[in-house]
Amino acid sequence: MKNVGIVIVSHSPKIAEGTADMVRQMVGEEVPLAWCGGNPDGGLGTQVGAIMEAIEKAWSEAGVAILVDLGGAETNSEMAVEMIGEPRASRIVICNAPIVEGAVMAATEASGGASLKEVVATAHELAPA
Repeated sequence: MKNVGIVIVSHSPKIAEGTADMVRQMVGEEVPLAWCGGNPDGGLGTQVGAIMEAIEKAWSEAGVAILVDLGGAETNSEMAVEMIGEPRASRIVICNAPIVEGAVMAATEASGGASLKEVVATAHELAPA
């Protein structure tokens, strides 16, 4: 059984890359992992096409959890999932959880073979009430 993939989407490419680096160092290679962030000029922003590429890179038949930092990242991730379409879209969940802590905990859960539902629940446990 393959592990759930993790995608990190941040408006800052440095935050996305740094979070992915932290996840990789803590969890290793057992979890498919990708990140994206920034606009084409290297400034703040997110891009639907880059998110789609990250989903493809982290794709797992077990599903993909996308962790986002701000509203625009969530909106563009939703658009990316819609554009990917079925049957894959039903196995992609956007997590509105703290991006660093959520990504680390979600990847830790995924590395143990947890289901997409369990991975998402773990990330959401960290969200403020």
